[in-house]
Amino acid sequence: MRRLPAAAGRVDSRGSTTSPPRRAGKNGYVWNLRERHHVEQSFIAWLRGRQQNLPQVTVGIGDDGAVITPTAGKQIVLASDGIVDGVDFLSDRHPLAEIGRKAVTINLSDLAAMGAVPTAMLVNLSLPSEGATQTAAGVYEGMLAIADAFQLAIAGGDITVYDGPLAISVTIVGEVAAGRAWLRHGAVDGDAIMVTGAFGGSLLGRHLSFSPRVREALRIAEAVEVHAAMDVSDGLSLDLDRLCAASGVGAELEMESIPIHEDAIRIADQQQGTALEHALGDGEDFELILAMSQTDADRLLATDVGVAVTQIGNFTGRTGLWMRKTGRLERLSPSGYIHGSN
Repeated sequence: MRRLPAAAGRVDSRGSTTSPPRRAGKNGYVWNLRERHHVEQSFIAWLRGRQQNLPQVTVGIGDDGAVITPTAGKQIVLASDGIVDGVDFLSDRHPLAEIGRKAVTINLSDLAAMGAVPTAMLVNLSLPSEGATQTAAGVYEGMLAIADAFQLAIAGGDITVYDGPLAISVTIVGEVAAGRAWLRHGAVDGDAIMVTGAFGGSLLGRHLSFSPRVREALRIAEAVEVHAAMDVSDGLSLDLDRLCAASGVGAELEMESIPIHEDAIRIADQQQGTALEHALGDGEDFELILAMSQTDADRLLATDVGVAVTQIGNFTGRTGLWMRKTGRLERLSPSGYIHGSN
């Protein structure tokens, strides 16, 4: 096990701590083991009091591990993602509750892209040492609200206090009928390319407040047979290109059909690039890309699933992304956020 730095303390979902006996804070305030243990135990007690008792978790916060009873005939789906201050949010600008909400909803979006029902989650917090308890409480306010909205149980987790930025990692457990999970591979030549919602300009605020398409995905699954799916986190064109690569196909796009969010128009007025370019590459839209037969696509377009659904083209045997323009095809280079690049 990795040894924690001397300046760090850690508490798990049981409330046990590995904090050093004494540590000097940035302002000279000294925390001893008893003081930190009291604060951490109080926070765990507060969290247990706020948490719903949901039937999908047999044993939750307070033991060495969570116990979850799977539903007969279902497969377990796991999704894990994290966010870090200065990269995915700005703690000096964004409310803590919205930050906590985003940490959960980005994972819910992954489950939506799998056609799965979320059941429980584990939360790992790395908290700046200054104001750690208040930060944790603020973050959890947002988490508890979205968990309540989706009947999602917080089954446990871990808290680390250190001299570093706020970072949150969430693992969500879901379930789907055996053999029915949506995957990135499965799109075939001739399938329709369907998307939910609209795209672009999410950094004006939607990257924190978006609604994960969990319920909408379940309605889509009831209405049609989805061959492949993916959520849009890094950019519509980039993530579509990834789905194409996984399926071994290409995509021909009707550019005028791409739904452009009004935020993309606003941000295009403020920055360089057209609204369409922002729709294709901004990312953090957390909408769904879906592949299905043209017959099912026509059926879906006539069905109310709780969100606008648009056909933006078709998958093709020719690899790569292509724009349909006045009877000819032009290559489209995917754009979006590539992790690890500057």
